[in-house]
Amino acid sequence: MPPSQAPHTDVDLDDIAPDALDRLDRGVIALDAAGTVVAFSEGASTISGLSREAVLGRDYFRDVMPGTNVPSFRGRFLAGARRGALDETFDYVFGRLPQPLRARIHMRHGRIAGTGPVTWLTIDPVESLGADRSREAVVAAIGRRVRAEPVDASLCEREPIHIPGSIQPNAVMLAADAGTLLVVAYSANVGEIIDPIEPPLAGRPLADVLPADFVAALRARLASGTFQDGTAVRRTVTVPDRGAYHAIAHVHAGRLIVEMELEPGSVEDFATASQIDTELAVGRLRGAGTLAEAARIAALEIRSLTGFEAVLVYRFDTDWNGEAVAEDKAPDWSRSLLGLHFPASDIPAQARALYTKAKSRFVIDRDSVPVGLVSAPGSGNGPIDLTFAQHRTLSPIHLEYQRNLGVNGSMSISIMVESRLWGLMIGHHRRPHYVTPETRAAATVLTDAFAMRVQEIESRRLWAERQAHLDVEGRLVRGLTRSDDFVAALTGGTTTLLDLFSATGAGIVSSDRVTLIGRTPPADMVAAIATWLRARVPAGEVGYNSDSVTVDYPEAGPHREIASGLLAVFVDASRENLLLWFRPEVSSTVTWGGDPRKPVLAGSGPVAVLPRRSFERWVEERTGFAAPFAEWQIQLAGSLAEAVEGVVLRQRRKIDELTGLLAEKERLLEQKDLLTREIDHRVKNSLQIVSAFLQMQRRQIADGEARQAFADTSARVMSVARVHDSLYQAERFDEVDLGQTIENLCSDLAGLAGDGHAVDLSAEPGLMVPYRKAVALSLIATELVTNAFKYAATPEGIGRVEVSVSASGPGEVQLRVCDDGAGLPDDWADAKARSKGSGLGMKLIRAMLDQINATLTVANTPGACFTITA
Repeated sequence: MPPSQAPHTDVDLDDIAPDALDRLDRGVIALDAAGTVVAFSEGASTISGLSREAVLGRDYFRDVMPGTNVPSFRGRFLAGARRGALDETFDYVFGRLPQPLRARIHMRHGRIAGTGPVTWLTIDPVESLGADRSREAVVAAIGRRVRAEPVDASLCEREPIHIPGSIQPNAVMLAADAGTLLVVAYSANVGEIIDPIEPPLAGRPLADVLPADFVAALRARLASGTFQDGTAVRRTVTVPDRGAYHAIAHVHAGRLIVEMELEPGSVEDFATASQIDTELAVGRLRGAGTLAEAARIAALEIRSLTGFEAVLVYRFDTDWNGEAVAEDKAPDWSRSLLGLHFPASDIPAQARALYTKAKSRFVIDRDSVPVGLVSAPGSGNGPIDLTFAQHRTLSPIHLEYQRNLGVNGSMSISIMVESRLWGLMIGHHRRPHYVTPETRAAATVLTDAFAMRVQEIESRRLWAERQAHLDVEGRLVRGLTRSDDFVAALTGGTTTLLDLFSATGAGIVSSDRVTLIGRTPPADMVAAIATWLRARVPAGEVGYNSDSVTVDYPEAGPHREIASGLLAVFVDASRENLLLWFRPEVSSTVTWGGDPRKPVLAGSGPVAVLPRRSFERWVEERTGFAAPFAEWQIQLAGSLAEAVEGVVLRQRRKIDELTGLLAEKERLLEQKDLLTREIDHRVKNSLQIVSAFLQMQRRQIADGEARQAFADTSARVMSVARVHDSLYQAERFDEVDLGQTIENLCSDLAGLAGDGHAVDLSAEPGLMVPYRKAVALSLIATELVTNAFKYAATPEGIGRVEVSVSASGPGEVQLRVCDDGAGLPDDWADAKARSKGSGLGMKLIRAMLDQINATLTVANTPGACFTITA
């Protein structure tokens, strides 16, 4: 109810004797100007459950009933002191006495004889209150719990914490339809800002309840279309006869929700952060050079601003487990959470989702009695979604968690880095703790500044790491462009795969070939891992990474010391080529705030789960884990695989191109061979025809010398024909079997010479010589054998010639032609002295010798013997 003048009473507390206070049927307390208890009646002791001796001389608002250290209670006390007059009556709900109690408080100035001026508090019980049903169920379940039984932690994730149906008692809430601005729901304590009048509040225009200028501002924001989730309108509004209120309004799920909280009468009443305080704190944050230093400064500055006894910076890991990375606490706060880890179930998924949307949550008194929401008739049965409400009550399970932790007043502000929930700024107080709206806003701003500093520090660190890795990747890619063997390019030289991702081992699997560098499992195990990955990695994905690969692939367990971490990427769609990086096991000790295997405990009755009770240090030894690979490292590995894929495809294209060219050349060679053989065949036939014509013409000539000239020419033509005949029959078109060719040629020459002439041939089989050399040697043999038949024969015309063909050294052959005549005269080489034999024959021989770079040796043994080495 609103404050009012005290009703008439026949008891004058200023004149009553101290012992008479104990006989009154109400609680009576006297406070001095500082709020210290100087009198405490028996009735007050009965109501509070506290003895007189326990409270006398103590600060009532801070020590005895810290839940009253709020503007609606202590604020009135301070305002009366400033005015020099105080006589007000109001209702107040005590959250934790022997049981919750609604009481009527009369606060007035007075005196106690012998003591001086005091402020009298009289407490008249109105009604005892049970906790709300959910809280009552939790308390009952706690009383019945006899053992700590692990249960499914996902039960916590299904708790609808965004629709609790109530708010904290320090605020009043109104919910209106966002289209019509008609009230559809309100908190049960709405009488604090309006009188209970008819017609009922539900269904009335919001402008009938709140100041017209404030409602007009809300209407304008709605019309502009800028009133979206997460945005709010803040104003200080004055409610007639009630005072100034801090109002905050937001729109969500079709509802305009307005929360109103009584403001302190003066900035001196409650510690309030100034703009200068905030700016100085932000400046100190900017000077932090490391993440640890920034977190330490943030915890220190926010505790200084808000007055919480302990503030810690809580960071989430990739699995949403938390760690207290910084802490600042009062000297007498014995329990430190710094360095402790907390399982993900301590802040379940739906709570994290809520923190991502709504940045801050402050709880004055854990044990305060929630104020329920009243819906207007006809507004539907759906609950009001309080996702973005500042004063939404917390889950009773979370409140029990705080009780187990020894925390009453609390704060949690989201640390958002790159639109992701990085962690929380958490404040703890062992007693109820009120923080002014201005200070709450300053703490949120400072937390945002810390988040930006985290992003800046982390971005610089990551940028430096990425640049270093990009430089390594650039060198590797440049090496790839200059190499046709990507495996050698990535595993040899001064820069290798081992220079990436802080790996201690790396490898490449290319089909059945395994290439390893650094500390890795054996090649057969790496090949087995590659086979497993081909089956494990889903189609359409190219990579795999794990900081504990032995969990997924137990067969690699014996090698966990050097290969607990694995990053692998396939190079091509066929998955024949695979890049791998290994990281060693990093044995570590993780200190948890309680046993992480028991995140929640079994409840009873309507409560399925309860938060764990123990937060004692619980040490876990972790083995089989490596330092995890960062997301950017995984992406960089993928880009390197794409670059390698280009080289592999280039190699394949080159191989395909060369294979095609080779096939084309083989086809052309086959055609050329066929054509050459056909030409040889045709040339041989043509030469044989020419030789036959010459023989026919020879028979028709009577002159002896002319007949001999025709015979010599026919023999020469025949020698060339024999070479082409050998080429036609040979397997290769560029080489000739010299022995076979000379044998056939000598047989022809003996036939042409007539009866009585014979050639004895000795030829080394398979003696292959080039085509040009075979033609030259055949012509030389023809001339020598023909001359032997002409000049070495007996007068009867009988002559025998010996011919031999053999190899004489690497790449050389020897042709030897010897006759059985009288031998050459001593001056045979002098053409002028010879009467015959100085004609075309010897000129042809010398020309052929020069053509094939051969030598001629002549001796009489006793007949003439010619030796040609070519």
